[in-house]
Amino acid sequence: MNNNIKKLAAIAEKNERTIIGLMSGTSVDGLDIAVCKITGSGGDTKVVVSQFETADYTEEFRENVASIFSRRTVDLEAVCLINSWIGKVHGELINEALQKWNISASSIDVIASHGQTIYHAPKSLHQNDAFSNATLQIGDGDHIAVTTGIVTISDFRQKHIAAGGEGAPLAVYGDYLLFGKQGENRIMLNVGGIANFTYLPASMSMDEVFSTDVGPGNTIMDAYCKAHFNCSFDTDSSIALTGNCNQALLQELLNNDFFKASFPKTTGPEMFNLSYLQNALEVSNTTNLASEDVLCTLNHFSASCITQSIQETIDTSKEHIVFSSGGGMHNKLLMQTIQQALPNIIFKTTNELDINPDAKEAVLFALLANETLAGNNTLETSKKEVPNVSMGKISFPS
Repeated sequence: MNNNIKKLAAIAEKNERTIIGLMSGTSVDGLDIAVCKITGSGGDTKVVVSQFETADYTEEFRENVASIFSRRTVDLEAVCLINSWIGKVHGELINEALQKWNISASSIDVIASHGQTIYHAPKSLHQNDAFSNATLQIGDGDHIAVTTGIVTISDFRQKHIAAGGEGAPLAVYGDYLLFGKQGENRIMLNVGGIANFTYLPASMSMDEVFSTDVGPGNTIMDAYCKAHFNCSFDTDSSIALTGNCNQALLQELLNNDFFKASFPKTTGPEMFNLSYLQNALEVSNTTNLASEDVLCTLNHFSASCITQSIQETIDTSKEHIVFSSGGGMHNKLLMQTIQQALPNIIFKTTNELDINPDAKEAVLFALLANETLAGNNTLETSKKEVPNVSMGKISFPS
């Protein structure tokens, strides 16, 4: 038997595994690296995050990803080159983090890599009957494995699509196993480039559980900041707080069939981008708005996407708790607006559940890798949007 397969079998037999979860989001600000001690599997899963950091990307990295990100037409050679290059860069960032933490590579069982999304194309977006849902993440797992010397599980979203899903959001699997609680209605809200949440009812019934994208989180705001304020994002909402929300522009931004579609659904920067904003400015006759007012309105737009979706989901006669995570939870104006619109909901962060909010997505991919190793199909459900499958491709270091 191949020695790598023997090693993998031994890892799969363990009751406790050390798994590095990686997440690189659409904001392309850095690589989230979470060292997770995971015991058990399925409903018995327990996770302790022993180390976490976000390794900052260089400007060169951001520019290379931007050259192919969310574009319908790109240089195919660039995609080919950047795919392997990102894998190597991610591997090097892991090596640097392990050295800083004085952790040996041999003590890590596997790496779970989400990769870098460059295009997300659910059928609702491409509307081509000849093709199904599709998505593409780059940052090749073989390059991570060879660079680090650690078995790597990557490319999770493809199995989800192959089994009938849209490739996103995958948070429902980890959210249900880690954060569901009998007798308590929970909403796990993640505000990244795109905002999404998982609804975990007090009944814990899989017939009611779902995870869905709800619209833009930070993606348009960040793009607008780069284009008009020469910064990557609006720190502490300092720019947006100097502007005013324009209702005409806000209503036009919300005028899209995506917001009328039923849950669950997925989207991405392929839809919600600066072109989408420009069209809304023109239709609403607000092209002369001050840049501060536009950014303030975009902030309220993201808040409206989130609050309206939550309002459509919950039974207002029952108590609900929202646990927030993701970069957007640090956006002061965004979170204030959401909470003001949902005064009867209790707001917390995943810190209350012993998971760093910034590490949550990386942790969830570590959990998906653990389920693959344990031989579980993750969730017992017949929903086509939540296929009952294990996910990820396995890359050996030698």
